[in-house]
Amino acid sequence: MQRHESLKDHYKFTWEESHILTTLQPRMEELSEVFINEFYDYIWGFGSTAKFLKNQKIIDYHRIKIKAWFVNLFCGKYDLQYFMYLYKIGEIHVRIGLPTHYVNAAFTFVRIFIIKHIEESAKDDETLLREIIAVEKIIDINLDTLTSSYREEELSKFLSLSSFEKIILGGLKKFNSYINFFLAGSLALVAFFAIGLFSYDIYLLFASDIGIEKGILTVLGSLLVLWAAIELIHEEINHLQGKGFAIGAFIMLAMAALIRKVLIYSLSSENGSELLVIGAVIVALAVAYWLVNVKNKAPL
Repeated sequence: MQRHESLKDHYKFTWEESHILTTLQPRMEELSEVFINEFYDYIWGFGSTAKFLKNQKIIDYHRIKIKAWFVNLFCGKYDLQYFMYLYKIGEIHVRIGLPTHYVNAAFTFVRIFIIKHIEESAKDDETLLREIIAVEKIIDINLDTLTSSYREEELSKFLSLSSFEKIILGGLKKFNSYINFFLAGSLALVAFFAIGLFSYDIYLLFASDIGIEKGILTVLGSLLVLWAAIELIHEEINHLQGKGFAIGAFIMLAMAALIRKVLIYSLSSENGSELLVIGAVIVALAVAYWLVNVKNKAPL
């Protein structure tokens, strides 16, 4: 039995359900323009959609293809040709580097859109239930097929490695995990010392003659460093959970440390040239931080 047939068997997808989807197609074809408009409103909210849909020509082509896929979802003929069509879509996603997260999130919209509209036109509860089950199954089958391209791509890359390369790769992954946990521990230590610095500045504020104005600015600077350290720990936790490495958090910590120096030096008539240099470095770091955020959250 061919793979696409076994896939339908695993989802218990029946001929009756295929027929139900066929009966829904005229209604969904009428809604296809509404669907594509709402679909685009939804995916623009991802934050990096513009990275993949770079100009109007690509957007127009993509709209046509997504609209055709939506209507074809109810074609009723789910044979090898249909699954090859889905697999090619998945290969395109892999080739352009589209994260599977975006695919999964987009399918959530598709699921909600369809169910909402079939509920509006359902004749009775029993019919509605059969339609929802059929829709749920074909959407899950589509999602399974599309994401299989990602799994096969990862597997092919791994199988193409030699035994020695696999050993090196496994060792590097373990070493990387150890380094990440070491980094997390080091950041916790930095936060601990930042608390100590903050406490020491509070002590100096009341127990020395540094002056109330300078003392408050010093305390604020220490608090800023502590805040940046906590933010960095938060980003490292996200990184350990599989999210991207937040270089912006490190830039933020460096800025916080330099701003603390500026706050301290601002009350002194000395070190004027050094203050200018620190100010220039802060501006450069601010620009770098902005560039990192622009890259990670492309404006749409």
